[in-house]
Amino acid sequence: MRIAIVDDLKTERALLKERLSQQLALRGVEADILGFESGEAFLAAEKERRFSAAFLDIYMEGLSGMDAAKELRKTDTDCLLIFTTTSTDHALEGFQVRALHYLVKPFSEEELSGLLTEMLAKLPRPEPVLTAKVSGSDVRLRYRDIISAEHFAHRINIRTAGKTLATRQSFKAFTEPLKKDPRFFVCGRGVIVNLEHAADFRDAAFCMTDGSRVYVNQELLKPARQAFMEFLLQGERMR
Repeated sequence: MRIAIVDDLKTERALLKERLSQQLALRGVEADILGFESGEAFLAAEKERRFSAAFLDIYMEGLSGMDAAKELRKTDTDCLLIFTTTSTDHALEGFQVRALHYLVKPFSEEELSGLLTEMLAKLPRPEPVLTAKVSGSDVRLRYRDIISAEHFAHRINIRTAGKTLATRQSFKAFTEPLKKDPRFFVCGRGVIVNLEHAADFRDAAFCMTDGSRVYVNQELLKPARQAFMEFLLQGERMR
């Protein structure tokens, strides 16, 4: 996801970028957030590569945020437009350019959070990212790249395509965000698997596409088969 912040005040751009980054991180969403000091600079960058969303200050020197939005709409009808302003005097013009929302300064964290929820619902779902500390450095792993993970000897070994990474944290904390995604299934104490990488389920184990096998606790065999079948059926419906 690519987001533009267009405001002629550097402090306002920096503050909004920080707040957006924090809110998106809580949702496990990656985004490139770029700041522009004028409507002209924003439009020039947009011609090179389109933005998913743009936060436009209405009152700026030179091209106003509203005028920049009108110019943008001549070539891009998909970018989500959010006006940041001290007034809603331009509400009718905002309707004409199909603005998603007005954020009236100063706006609360709750308002920003609600807006982001609405934005993300309208955009193609970005691939969530898990951050794990590996050898002292933060490593960002896309959910789709995680094959499985196992807690062993106070470490979690994360299998990805081509390599295994080790991180030290509790299994509960590691799996908490993953369990909200239907691709992941907890196979027992200390083991989680990404069904997206499962080719088959037999002999009490998931047979993974990389040739590995992930075994399931006896009491979880029925739920594991059911989760695998439901995942396969969901994939068929989406084709």
